[in-house]
Amino acid sequence: MKYLLITILFIFTFKLSYSQITPEDKFGAWYTLDVNHKIFNKISIKTGIQLRSFEVFDNINLLFYYTGFDYQLNKNTKLTLVYCYLDIDRSFLISGENHLYENRPYEQITYKCKLFKLPVYQRFRLEHRFLNFKNNHSLLNRFRYQLGAKININKTFFLNINNEVFANLKGEVFNENRFYTAIGMNISKNNSIQLGYLNHEINNQNLNRLQVGLYFKTDLRKN
Repeated sequence: MKYLLITILFIFTFKLSYSQITPEDKFGAWYTLDVNHKIFNKISIKTGIQLRSFEVFDNINLLFYYTGFDYQLNKNTKLTLVYCYLDIDRSFLISGENHLYENRPYEQITYKCKLFKLPVYQRFRLEHRFLNFKNNHSLLNRFRYQLGAKININKTFFLNINNEVFANLKGEVFNENRFYTAIGMNISKNNSIQLGYLNHEINNQNLNRLQVGLYFKTDLRKN
């Protein structure tokens, strides 16, 4: 465990030593706050916000808000319906230029199972992207498939690793892939934090990003 944490910190330090002028040469960051409110035995409300930056502590380029519902179909299967709003600054180092605004509803199925005793999860998502860029409106639909595993190291720490493939239903089909690995810590029974690394391949760019996520669960059911 100690050597794994040292390795992750070394990667972060090495990436931060670069100072170039393109997003691909910067070590950026994604910060996430995700909250799940259980309102009935099978139904939860999910809310969250994500902030993305070209650099770890500077040059914010995306704000991502979302809210929706989870329905626990059975022990291993969850259905999700979400609405997202995104404010994306597609420029680099020149804030306020080339903003793209996106409304994004999506439907999702998450399925958990065991693969050779490994706790595996799969996520199938269909997104509908309503884009507004310089008063031009367009609709893009895409499918996302994520395969991952969440492995408990002990009662406090866990390892989360996954890969996600994107497929556009119009135009260039495969132009994005995300590989993610992180160390997680259970703060309490329902709350956790994850510190990880994301390799994001998108539009012929290879981006390296620090990932910091806070995940909370509340129970609003009447006792």
